[in-house]
Amino acid sequence: MTIADGIINIGVLGSGKGSNFQAMAGAIQAGELNARIVCVLSNVPDALILERARALEIPAEYIDPAPFKTKLDGEAELKLIDRLHHYGAELIVLAGFMMIIKRRLLEAYARRIINIHPSLLPAFPGLEAWKQALNAGAKTTGCTVHYVDKGTDTGSIILQRKVEVKPGDTPEILHARIQEQEHIAYPEAIKLVIKQIHGQ
Repeated sequence: MTIADGIINIGVLGSGKGSNFQAMAGAIQAGELNARIVCVLSNVPDALILERARALEIPAEYIDPAPFKTKLDGEAELKLIDRLHHYGAELIVLAGFMMIIKRRLLEAYARRIINIHPSLLPAFPGLEAWKQALNAGAKTTGCTVHYVDKGTDTGSIILQRKVEVKPGDTPEILHARIQEQEHIAYPEAIKLVIKQIHGQ
């Protein structure tokens, strides 16, 4: 553990563009977050998050999830855990990671895996939560940072930020506004988690 030097090592898992990863990296560079990102791992070989990590000279690797498409299991799960250990990751941050986390990773990083979800959980768990909010006629939605457990978006909540649903919102417009709040919420939540870890 490098927590002793006051800086926590973060391993990031992502499948897409990596805008939340970029926000985290920016908060670290600005001195707002006492952490270092030691690796970025993706189940998508050409994911933009890998390019963004390499541009910042952060180790970035593709982990082939085969034979599974929606869950991280079997040999792929073991390889991912091995790579996280190799880089010395102490906290795992999911940044648009579109795979279900299974038992061995949960046990390897018990209460050390966090995720951000684009709704005010427990409302609208699952995929495309902003569309769910619009379809339900919600007046308010937002984003939630939570610990990852064996359920789908059921882990205990760390932090939430609200977003008003405005008349005329399209799914794309609402999602963009939620993402703006995600980029604020994730670094804030990581600070809280680091405080909890230091207090253990």
